Amino acid sequence: MSYQILTTFTNYMDAHLCQMHLEEEGINCWLKDENTVTIDPILTNAIGGIKLMVHESQVERAADLLRIMKNKEQKATPCPNCNSLNVEYIVTNRKAGNWLSALTTFVLGDFAMAPHRVYHCFDCGFEFDAPAEKEDSTA
Repeated sequence: MSYQILTTFTNYMDAHLCQMHLEEEGINCWLKDENTVTIDPILTNAIGGIKLMVHESQVERAADLLRIMKNKEQKATPCPNCNSLNVEYIVTNRKAGNWLSALTTFVLGDFAMAPHRVYHCFDCGFEFDAPAEKEDSTA
């Protein structure tokens, strides 16, 4: 059996959610380097993150399902500033906490704090912490 890398992740939660969704659709897949990244997150970039491996005969279907998942996620989080759907959940270096984390890591060695993540609109550049709550139209 030959497997190919479909995509990579920087954390195990996103990787497992994607893996579970694909397995529910009958895709034969597994996570490579999950234990290494989970035990020592500092090695994430060095080993290329957690790799979602998919059987070569199912790569095309899995890629389509992954694209559909991403489109659904983007539609669920429109930009509150310009209503664009070109929004992603990213790590930002603009927050003071990230610089403090980098300094702490430098001083204390292997100790690192979690980076600050925000939703970023690639159309207008607006950043926000949480998507706006949608009103229930059935009420």
